[in-house]
Order: sequence, then C-alpha cells, then structure tokens
Amino acid sequence: MIESDEVLTVIGAGQAGAELAVQAREGGWPGRILLAGDEPDLPYHRPPLSKAYLAGTATTETLALKARATYEHAGIELVLGRRVVAVDRKARRVEFDGGPSIDYSRLAFATGGRPRRLPTAASGADRAANFHYLRTLADVDRIRARFIDGARLVIIGGGYVGLEVAAVAVKQGLQVVVLEAAERILSRVTAPAVSAFYETVHRAAGVDVRTGMQVETFELNRDRSRVSAVVCRDGERLACDLVVAGIGLVPNTELAADCGLAVDDGILVDAAARTSDPHIVAAGDCTRYHSALYDRSIRLESVPNALEQARCAAATLTGQERRFDGVPWFWSDQYDLKLKMVGLSQGYDQLVLRGSPDAGAFCAFYLKGRRVLAVDTVNRVPDFMVAKRLVGERIEVDPDRLADEAVPLKSLLPA
Repeated sequence: MIESDEVLTVIGAGQAGAELAVQAREGGWPGRILLAGDEPDLPYHRPPLSKAYLAGTATTETLALKARATYEHAGIELVLGRRVVAVDRKARRVEFDGGPSIDYSRLAFATGGRPRRLPTAASGADRAANFHYLRTLADVDRIRARFIDGARLVIIGGGYVGLEVAAVAVKQGLQVVVLEAAERILSRVTAPAVSAFYETVHRAAGVDVRTGMQVETFELNRDRSRVSAVVCRDGERLACDLVVAGIGLVPNTELAADCGLAVDDGILVDAAARTSDPHIVAAGDCTRYHSALYDRSIRLESVPNALEQARCAAATLTGQERRFDGVPWFWSDQYDLKLKMVGLSQGYDQLVLRGSPDAGAFCAFYLKGRRVLAVDTVNRVPDFMVAKRLVGERIEVDPDRLADEAVPLKSLLPA
C-alpha cells in the first residue's frame, strides 16, 4: 500500500481528523499517513458524550468511529496519547512532547476545540475533584462516577451541552439546577419561543432553570479538594455535590498560530480547506472560512461540517480538489425530543412557527424578508429534510403559507 516516501501527518484524532486520514488513503494518498491525537482512545463520536454515553446506554466500543483494524487495513498509523507541541514549517517537521519529531510532506490540522473556561473558577474551583467541563470520554467517566441518586448538581450554562446533561441527570434522580447568565436558555442559537419551549420542558421534568444568573465565586471545602457551593452575584448560595460547566468552545488554534498560519478565531481556510500554507490543510471545529451561503466568515461546531470539510481537505491533498460550502446543520437530543437545526439564524427579521409547541412537535423558521435563513425542527424529521433545501437553495417563501399546516411544506419547494 505504501508506494511513496511522502508522509501525511494529521494533527487531531477526532471526527475530522479520522475522516480526513481515511479519505486521503481512499483517494489515493501513496505514502505514510500518521493520525496523531492527545487522547489515548481510538477516535470516537463526541456528540453522544452528553447524551447516550452519559446516560450509560452507549459504550466506548459503540462510540468508536472505526475499528482499529480499519486503520491498520488502510495503513494509517495511530499516534495516540501524544501531544504535538510544535510545527516547523520550514523544515516540515512536527515535534511531539517527549519526542521524537516527525518530518512531513503534507500536514493537516484537525485540532478541534476545548471547553471555554469559567473565569470565576480559576481561583481553584476548576481543580476541585467535583468540578468538571465536558469534552472527552475521560471527562464523562469522572462525571458519571458522581451521578448518585439525590446528588445536588449545578450546571453552569444553558446551552445544548448543559441542557443535555440536565436531561440525563434529572432522569437519574439528581437534583439539578441550571444557571444561565443570559435572560433565557439557548439565547445565542434559538428564538425566544424555542427557548421558552425548552425551559418549560426542563421545568416539567424537575430541573430548576434559573436565567440571568451570574456566578460570582465558589466555596471550597477545608482542604480545597471539593466545591461545596456555587455563589451567585445576587448573593444566592447553592450547595452542591457536583458542578458541570458548559459555556462554549474555544478553537485549538495556538499550534497553528505559533507556526505562522493565518488565524482569526479559527484557522483560516479557503473553500478547498487550504490554509495560508499550501502544504497544510485544516478541517473541523478549529477552522474559519467564508460561507458563500451567508456571504460572511463563519466557524462552525458541527459534526456534519467537520466530516464534509475533512473530505474536501483529503481531496485537496490527493489532487482531486473540490469546493466546500455545505449547509450547516446540528442536532440535540433532550428527553424524547429530537431537535434538528439547519442554517444560521443571525440577522433574521421574522419568526414563523409551523405547528404548536404545546403539541411537542413544531418548526421555527427564521426569515429575512422572504428568504429562509434557518430552521429549528422539534420532533419533525420529515420537515427537516425539506428545511435543508429551503435554506441551502435560498428559497423565498410566503410566510402565511409557511405557517399554514394545511399547505404541504414540500409544496413550497420549486417544481
């Protein structure tokens, strides 16, 4: 299989990195392929971490993206549990912590992101045994070990990860409080009507949702090994057995910036996943690119985006270049609700609801003029498929017909 002395090194063994490595081999990369990641586990699906894996219904085996034999068969060398500390672009060399260094012919960054740190936890709370961020298998293993019936859990952040953790925890008998700094949960990504729906659902399940709550500090026990209480800016003190913070993601761009690549809240790439160095590509949550669909620079935290961009990067590496400009889409599972979202809603000037939130199945359409910018679908999978076309093809619609369930949604598509 190895027909050349060329070496492709992929930094980052998440979903983008694993897909890129496999697709590069399938696309005809003739030399060695090294897939390097700082976690010891085989590349795995991250989305189930805050859902099925946290709930105990998924295992490390079911999370694995591919079996080890798949990588072996493809001639992909796994370098796991090792952190890349430097890239020398002039020498085309990658340095690992503890050595050795590896020379590359082409390089791919798929470094993903890390949890945004809570500034008020820097005084020692984030080193406590019961304070956690959630990004890796190891993180969830530590959190699950403290999921005890009746335990008091404080979740900081009312975004998707925080709410998914809340849904699992309250079903397992924990006393759950969600603290959100904004005036509503999911405020950065959904309309007020969708936020209100999810807040109602969580409250009905027994979750104590508190919005407009700023965390001021943390109380630690005598030996500072545990957080004993979360103290809010208004003076309220919440005693706790466990704290999980989920306040966003920071792209891992430091390595790219240190070696001189263009970076701006993400590694800058073109439509073919090329960075500012023609010998280096990048894919996944760590990248920022110009979206032709929205005519602006965007950085996405999305598995479908990571996979498609990784395929484009592999095509670039193997001389089969194709442009990437997929339609962004995302999902979140909470209780028996399947939320699927397509598009980016920033800049919308009208919200159209189709169906009733009271029925637990509806769509929220974000319009600018008559163009559909984005759609949230709750328990309406068939509508989601139509929504992808409405967004991706920039279709203009009549808002009244869009809201009228007597009008088939498919009829709004062009003939």
